Amino acid sequence: MATPNHLGNHDHRSKELSQVLVLEPPPIMKLYGDQFLNDFQLLKAWESPLPLDQFLSIHAQSVKALLTPGRYPLTRNILQLIPSLQLVVTTSAGLNHIDLPEFQRRGIAIASAGDVYSEDVADMAV
Repeated sequence: MATPNHLGNHDHRSKELSQVLVLEPPPIMKLYGDQFLNDFQLLKAWESPLPLDQFLSIHAQSVKALLTPGRYPLTRNILQLIPSLQLVVTTSAGLNHIDLPEFQRRGIAIASAGDVYSEDVADMAV
């Protein structure tokens, strides 16, 4: 079995799998990362020595889905580097890191954690 690299390649099957860009690993990756690798080719931006904009320009031109925990702002400038993006899945409690008008203008769907963390966040605030 080959050693994985920042593109999430494990073997020849990864060429057949849908690519998912991951800017940084959300906590769910610690629990289910291996299962993701069975179904998707993960483009692991956080493992690359390249600056994010260079990584995206080189590796993310045809990526259609992005998974993020919400620490990176998803702005118009980032979207220009991911021209084929159709879906963002964020595991964050809010959407304030996403340029919602720009995503709507481009027709990019957003799936979020919704209010699943609301009680936990409120407990931490108290």
